[in-house]
Amino acid sequence: MLRRDFLKLSASAGAVTCLAACGDDDNDNDNESVAPPEVGNETINFSACLVNCGSNCPLKVFSEEGIITRIETDHATTDQYGDHQVRACLRGRSMKQRTYAADRLKAPMKRKAGSRRGSGQFEEITWEQAFQEIGQKVLELQANYGPRSIFHHYSSGAYYGFASSACLQRALRLSGGHLNYYGNYSWATLNVASPATFGTGGTSGTRLSEIRNSDLVVGFAFNPFEIRMSGSGEQIDFLNAIEQRRKTGNLDVIIVDPRYTDSNLGKENQWLPIRPGTDGALAEAVAYQMISSGWVEQNSKAFLDQYAIGYDRASLERAQSDNPDYATLINPEENYHDYIMGVGAYTLARTPDWAAAICGIPSRLIVDLADKIMNAQSPYITIGAGCNRQACGEQTMRALYMLPILTGKLGQSGVNNGELPTNFGLSRSGMSAGANPESASISFYTWAEAIERGAEMTPTRDAVKGLGDGEDKLGVNIKAVFSSSGNAIINQHSDINHTRQILEDDSLCELIVVVDCWMTASARFADYILPDTTWVESNDLADDSYASGETGYLTFMSTSLEPLYNCRTLYQIGLGLAQVFGKEQEYSEGRSEQEWLEYLYEGTRASNPELNLPATYAEAQQVGFYRRHSPDTYVALQDFVNGGEPLSTPSGKIEIYSLDWAKKRAEWIPASDQPYDQITPLPQYTAAWQGYEDEATRDEYPLQIVGYHTKGRVHSSYHNVEWLREAVEDAAWFNPMDAARYGVTKGQMITLTSPRGAIRVRAKFTPRVMPGVVAMAQGAWYKANRIGEVDPGGCVNTLTLYHPTAVAKGNPQHTIRVKVTG
Repeated sequence: MLRRDFLKLSASAGAVTCLAACGDDDNDNDNESVAPPEVGNETINFSACLVNCGSNCPLKVFSEEGIITRIETDHATTDQYGDHQVRACLRGRSMKQRTYAADRLKAPMKRKAGSRRGSGQFEEITWEQAFQEIGQKVLELQANYGPRSIFHHYSSGAYYGFASSACLQRALRLSGGHLNYYGNYSWATLNVASPATFGTGGTSGTRLSEIRNSDLVVGFAFNPFEIRMSGSGEQIDFLNAIEQRRKTGNLDVIIVDPRYTDSNLGKENQWLPIRPGTDGALAEAVAYQMISSGWVEQNSKAFLDQYAIGYDRASLERAQSDNPDYATLINPEENYHDYIMGVGAYTLARTPDWAAAICGIPSRLIVDLADKIMNAQSPYITIGAGCNRQACGEQTMRALYMLPILTGKLGQSGVNNGELPTNFGLSRSGMSAGANPESASISFYTWAEAIERGAEMTPTRDAVKGLGDGEDKLGVNIKAVFSSSGNAIINQHSDINHTRQILEDDSLCELIVVVDCWMTASARFADYILPDTTWVESNDLADDSYASGETGYLTFMSTSLEPLYNCRTLYQIGLGLAQVFGKEQEYSEGRSEQEWLEYLYEGTRASNPELNLPATYAEAQQVGFYRRHSPDTYVALQDFVNGGEPLSTPSGKIEIYSLDWAKKRAEWIPASDQPYDQITPLPQYTAAWQGYEDEATRDEYPLQIVGYHTKGRVHSSYHNVEWLREAVEDAAWFNPMDAARYGVTKGQMITLTSPRGAIRVRAKFTPRVMPGVVAMAQGAWYKANRIGEVDPGGCVNTLTLYHPTAVAKGNPQHTIRVKVTG
């Protein structure tokens, strides 16, 4: 089949303008994909799967006459560990189906006049009209409200090196600037908890390969076999290290999680199912055992005295003397020992019996866990990011960090400090977004709130950063939102019904622009939709992303495909806007797209001399894929403990008592007087709203939901691939005991309702989730047509509450209570 014939066939499946995207409120976009026939005499190009799983796996794209015939992945090398194949998972291998999906965007579109946002009512326009109208509106808003009224949304749906979301930001910055954001939906609270404790960013843990030198692994929400699925990712480092250790010595693997994940499945010695959001209570009970037994005094007290502040009263008295700028903020009675033991200023001892009633783990098993940690020579304790996406995520993370601290073994081979593991990677040059004339930034999570009340948002109440001298408020509401390669305008953000209410009022936010390849849930809420090209239609550079484990690699992407329909690259889209802004020369710097790629290749080649990359980008594209395994290892805090290098905390030490948070407590204004909105210098388990202990919701909404990352999507990416929906079912996991209790039958379509909304989803029975908990895969696309309707798409964020956390102002989207009806 010739390319022109395929385009005609594909166009016949729906209107050329927007495929199944246009229409009325009842429009159903679940049409069958139009797949081209497979043919012979194929051309092979290297591309990559660039979604936000952390791996950027290479893809081999086979095509003929501009049509994909099949997708393969890396199958070179000996496939021995250290020289292993970087195999894409089932998601990357479905890229042919994703490229030719029925909801592929075909042309620029504009929301029909008089239609409400979210209705799916669009009309086709030209690129020239799109650029002119969007560009002029941006300039108008810049003139009337200033650059803080323009916001480029957080997005992570594509990790290009060249034609990325940075291109759109580059154009906006040349127009006069835009409001910045900090943080992300994945790691918001751990990215503040780790700096407060260790002065690091939360991803500086000991490498997983060091487990070969450990005798105990304790993982909280640790699930690399489903979250890091690629052939190079953390799962293979974890598995190889376990196998090595068990050949030479004993290794006990304990996984603490509400769900029995694939990271268990025979690799673990023990699964400890725990109620969502209560990990901090478990950690405090383990700490109680370590302290009350005298073990800390005998084994790790000297370490704590030398390397940490805040363990006991004497430690804080020394800290007052050593840190005069913070002396008045330090209360020596507010120390960790007394808090855990329930003495001095505290009255509640954090015993195993106390914790068992909260977390659901029997006290005898808590005692046993404490004994194993105390008896381990080299404990590897690691905390997955699921623990940080809770209503009190900052405190949960800091409470869990205390376990490796109390062992006194930090800095030793095989020992982790609790952080996510450090990865090895290769660097590639990327298109810069350029300098932003605007310095102000808000938390990534508070953007919708800033549409309503940005003008009054402050540093002390809302954690606004980067204000100028003499400014105490952001001073303006967000008036325009740009989203490129993202689905967080609706789908991945909290409290969809309330967010939708904000977005539907176009007198508040006057412009929403979405750049994507498919009609996502967020694209439905745009004023303008600009169709991007897919990875397999692009020449670009891809690195190994941020969680590829201990193998680094680069993919020099090439293509034999022309972009389908009337799609353009993000570079071209940014250029079109820059031309309207009168900044074409500044945007392009006088380079063509090909010249930019050559320029970025030269930078990539210079930063990777060990790879002996060829002289030209074209030659590198012919080879396609380059890899290198880490030549060394990494042990968390080794330089601090063994090398004498101070940490970047205010004290230069591990801060059990955070001086920075003591300062924030004194200066910041909490969102409410509730405990979960308070900032405390000590790590303290705090009962959350809609958590297990929440009396206001637990009777009417008796079940807790735990969200998880499914193998069938990366966040919301790939949700529209029907093959993956068949292979990995979207269903609510019920323990059989709960199914019987609530009258749910196997395979039944049920409604899950929270105080914020309701969804329809199919029920699945499995003992792999603990009683009292429903497991729900996040990322399904929101499909409701009206505010308050039951969402037939099963998007879990229909159920979540918008309530920024105390310090990070981050997302608490794993804290949900629901009831179930048929």
